Amino acid sequence: MGIIFSVTMIILGFIGSFFSGLLGIGGGIINYPLLLFVPPSLGIASFTAQEVSGISMFQVFFASLAGVIAFSRKSKKSKNASLIHKGLVFNMGSGILLGSLLGGYVSRFLSGDSINIIYGVLAIVAVVLMVIPNKGKQQHEDLDNISYNRIIAIVAAFLTGIVSGIVGAGGAFILIPIMLTVLKIPTRTTIASSLAIVFISAVGGVIGKITGGPIPLMPTIFTVIGSVIGAPFGSRISAKINVKYLRYALVVLIAGTAVKVWMSIL
Repeated sequence: MGIIFSVTMIILGFIGSFFSGLLGIGGGIINYPLLLFVPPSLGIASFTAQEVSGISMFQVFFASLAGVIAFSRKSKKSKNASLIHKGLVFNMGSGILLGSLLGGYVSRFLSGDSINIIYGVLAIVAVVLMVIPNKGKQQHEDLDNISYNRIIAIVAAFLTGIVSGIVGAGGAFILIPIMLTVLKIPTRTTIASSLAIVFISAVGGVIGKITGGPIPLMPTIFTVIGSVIGAPFGSRISAKINVKYLRYALVVLIAGTAVKVWMSIL
């Protein structure tokens, strides 16, 4: 594999993870179209939908791992760690782990068009959820007094895990609105707990992809290198600038990608 290919994959991994860290969304929803369309348009490689979902899942795993490490370091200097609801993480984490395991494994049996359709639907959902503001409870609450429907939490996480495992995403852009609007979890607790839940999802997705079939090794390694650099960089930038307009620009990008995917299918 040539230097152009290597640099391109690193850049794609960087871009996906940079926007993930910048806007606080799952990197898979960005990485999937980048990996699917950019390499063949440059004439350097062409990946199947199954390969793209596998590469993207590994990228999400390492990006979320970097996020967990960064959060744990910050928690030592603040009270953020106390905002993680262990019961919520256990319930939704177990559901999304099983779902992402299943989705990651099942993806090998699906056609490229089927995976693209699932991504197309997720892209539409992502656009809607990113446009509609999510207003959770803002007040500080004792974690012991937070109540939610455990059955809904587990089922919602399980279903999210299946579809995100298929396309190689972490599912944060779906989980966070569910936690805020359906389960009525306070905002700060949602943000702190979702990171752990998404990491669990990525673990399940990676295992599912590995057991489901071979993963293109070198493209995955180069993409992961870029993602490890991009995620923390995006997080640092997000603390210094107003990302509102970038968020809407990303909405347009994802919407355009969804249209391209649907046009290729129909």
